[in-house]
Amino acid sequence: ARCQCKLAPRERRNCGHPGISAAECRKAGCCFNASVPGVPWCFAPKPKKVRKECPNNPYTRIDCGFPGITAKECERKGCCFRAQPAGVPWCFYHHVVEE
Repeated sequence: ARCQCKLAPRERRNCGHPGISAAECRKAGCCFNASVPGVPWCFAPKPKKVRKECPNNPYTRIDCGFPGITAKECERKGCCFRAQPAGVPWCFYHHVVEE
């Protein structure tokens, strides 16, 4: 996403070697902007904004526990717990959604 490269020059974290070309820089998954002298031109993009949510569709759940796991054990593993419906994992991983 282009907006991930909108960083203030002082926030740029170097992502290449001196003299790296724009093409090499982008191939490495980095941003290139040579408009400001004295700061990295090839720099790391801003991290994507993501949030974790428990999927609503019980049939897309990816098992995160074991049969008989308790809600507490499940949440300690950082997973979602819903004791229904039968026949699907009750302890399951979050979906990561890009904002």
